[in-house]
Amino acid sequence: MWRSIGTSAERFPLAAADGRSVPLADYVAVDMVYADRTGEIYHNTYSAGQRWFYFADMRPGEAMLLKCFDSATDGRTRYTAHTGFANPRAAPGTPPRRSIEVRTILSFAG
Repeated sequence: MWRSIGTSAERFPLAAADGRSVPLADYVAVDMVYADRTGEIYHNTYSAGQRWFYFADMRPGEAMLLKCFDSATDGRTRYTAHTGFANPRAAPGTPPRRSIEVRTILSFAG
């Protein structure tokens, strides 16, 4: 879940890709190195067929639910590529974005 915790996300809004438009080859595994362990996260490369959307004017009371990973390999979207970007349409003097992203893990027995 992602949400703005400041007055505005206009200056650096959240953008997400339509998962159907991002082939698995565009996801690149990257190590996340911590003091006590090494984890992994995916970064994205660009390809012309990707479709991205951004969420303008999100207010602090609004949130975006993102699927970061799904273990199912039956053809459904498994990841949601997302990022923030410098919005060239932001009004001068717009305050910097403050946001929070919380990740949880759900496991279902089959």
